[in-house]
Formats: sequence, structure tokens, C-alpha cells
Amino acid sequence: MSRQTKLSDVAAQRTLTECAAGSTEREDDTPTTERDLLDRAQAHAAERLAAEHFPSLPVDVIDWTVSHCVQRTAGATKYNPATDKITISLTWDAYDLQTWEQFSSTVRHELIHAWQYHEFGEADHGRTFARWTDTLDTTQYCKRFTSPNW
Repeated sequence: MSRQTKLSDVAAQRTLTECAAGSTEREDDTPTTERDLLDRAQAHAAERLAAEHFPSLPVDVIDWTVSHCVQRTAGATKYNPATDKITISLTWDAYDLQTWEQFSSTVRHELIHAWQYHEFGEADHGRTFARWTDTLDTTQYCKRFTSPNW
């Protein structure tokens, strides 16, 4: 009696194969897990952006999180003035609808806010923000990734 292969078996095998290879990223280097996304975002921020544009920003102390609750914005940056702690939260559902190249604009956008908090103790989308959008190839305002349910 022959056993039929189900799609779930193939998916499970692929997952096991990927895990055995020690990588959770696809061949095209696109993050496929939350940890991969956070690692890629942190590396993008530290190696490619902060070092060149925001050398005084201590990117190694920024907390990075993934949100599954946010339904409209692709990212958010929060600041605790009592501790000077900066947290950048990236929305998984927004990332899942985009390529890394598209979503990396969100990382750059949020890094500008992190720099604003570090330098000024507050952040907005005003003049200090706008002066970085062309340089960092991002937008002043992020587009919603879903329509609101009013």
C-alpha cells in the first residue's frame, strides 16, 4: 500500500531541511521569522544607517520588538524619558505583505524617530524629520498597510 504525500508533509520536510541547514532565511536572504526580521533590521540600522548618518545614536541599546497587535502602522518608536530607553516596534503583518526592500524603508523611518528622541527628547514628522527622508530613501509619513474598520 503506497502512502500519499500531503502538502503538509512537504511543508514540514522543508522546515526540517531549513532548520538542519541552520538558516531560517530564504535563499533570497529575506527574513522569514521574527528573529530574522529583528536581526536584519538591527543590522540595517547599525551598519548601514547610524554609522554614517547618526553616529551619536547608540543603536546597540535600542530595543527592537515585533508586534502582532498593531493593525495599521508598519512600525512605531517609543521613548521613555525617565530611562532614555528607545524601543522600535515592527509590525509583522505589515512586513509579511511586503518585500524586505519595501519594509526596510519602515526601519529607516523609525530610526529617524529614534535619533530625534535621542537628540531632542521628542519626535515628530516635522522639519527635523523631513530633512532625512531623501537621504535615507524613506517617506515622511508611513502608509497604512490595511484599511481601518470604522
